[in-house]
Amino acid sequence: MFNKTKQDKTNPNHVTSASPEANGHQTMHFVILVLAIISAGLSQGMLLPVLAIFLEKMGVSSTLNGLNAAALYVGSFAMTLMAERLVGRLGFKKLLLLGLLIVIIALPLFPLVPGVAFWFVLRLLVGIGDSAIHYVAQLWVLMVTSPENRGRNLSIYGISYGIGFSIGPLGISLLDWGMAVPFLLMAIVFIIVALLVWWKLPSGGPGRGEAMKPEKGRFVRSYRLAWYALIPALLYGYMEAAMNSNFPVYGLRTGLSTDQIAYLLPFIGVGGLILQLPLGILSDRWGRKRVLMLAGALGGLLFMLVPFAGTKLVAIAILFAVAGGLVGSFFSLGLAYAADVLPRAYLPAANVLASFHFNFGSIVGPAVGGKGIEMGSASSLFWLLGGCYVIFALLGVLFRQKQNKMSS
Repeated sequence: MFNKTKQDKTNPNHVTSASPEANGHQTMHFVILVLAIISAGLSQGMLLPVLAIFLEKMGVSSTLNGLNAAALYVGSFAMTLMAERLVGRLGFKKLLLLGLLIVIIALPLFPLVPGVAFWFVLRLLVGIGDSAIHYVAQLWVLMVTSPENRGRNLSIYGISYGIGFSIGPLGISLLDWGMAVPFLLMAIVFIIVALLVWWKLPSGGPGRGEAMKPEKGRFVRSYRLAWYALIPALLYGYMEAAMNSNFPVYGLRTGLSTDQIAYLLPFIGVGGLILQLPLGILSDRWGRKRVLMLAGALGGLLFMLVPFAGTKLVAIAILFAVAGGLVGSFFSLGLAYAADVLPRAYLPAANVLASFHFNFGSIVGPAVGGKGIEMGSASSLFWLLGGCYVIFALLGVLFRQKQNKMSS
């Protein structure tokens, strides 16, 4: 699953064959990281639509509803600013456990005091915890994966998050058993994952010494070399947060029921689950930029067609599945593309920047979408979203021309 090699400690540039036992341990570590990412996806996929529906029924404006949802990503953004230093001080395993513990504490508190202000604080905490989980898992996978398998392995990573995020909205159905039920079940899932991390993951983490030596100017240089590869993370965050925060409001105002909304939302993730691995393998063979441009253009156009489907469930489901499948791999493919064009020593910095972009897009998405709906144009949610992906595809031509100039 990972590259079947290991580094000689006396010479970091020298690679030797790894033992079967070491490969087995790497596979087990990867499975645990996958479970951690699934749990993070579950929490975000559940919280966004469930709380959005609660706030809408409480009479909260769509703008405030969107801003409250953005708190999740404000917390994630804050963790992103500290993640590189924290992993240097605490190590991979401790930071991962810290992130899991924060979410475990926050989740059961949501049903205790329903309200905008209290939920804002709790969403901040969940965002901080999920961001720590994401950062550690992403960097771990990046540092132990060979370039020829990077698209495939990061696609598996993305699929893992997609599985959790797709199942998350089904938590709406659990509300029939009581408001506290989905939150308590989610906390139990996080406890199980935390125990696995505590027992099975190594304390040192992958390539610890290499990852702890940041270079000056690494962020500026990463932007200069890989700015186009970092945009997909922003677009993915924007799409994910806007759809799960604003689509429930869009759906209720266009005549869809809460059950229909819960039925439709998972189709975006399902499409990503189906197409993410094929797109990742294709990017290993055909080139990551080409795949990103094509997927962005087609996915953006399909999102722009959603308003024309009205309240036809089958049509919306098909559009969601195909569009979500095309752009559902944007974060993982973008990160893999950044790893292709950047020196290995810059991978921790690229991981920080990708997370920064994801969180920024996630903060902007619900606010922009909610404001558009409040101003009377519910369809603007999809026109803006689709337009951003089409513009990204067109920017790929500019990035190629710039690279040609640099190489000439």
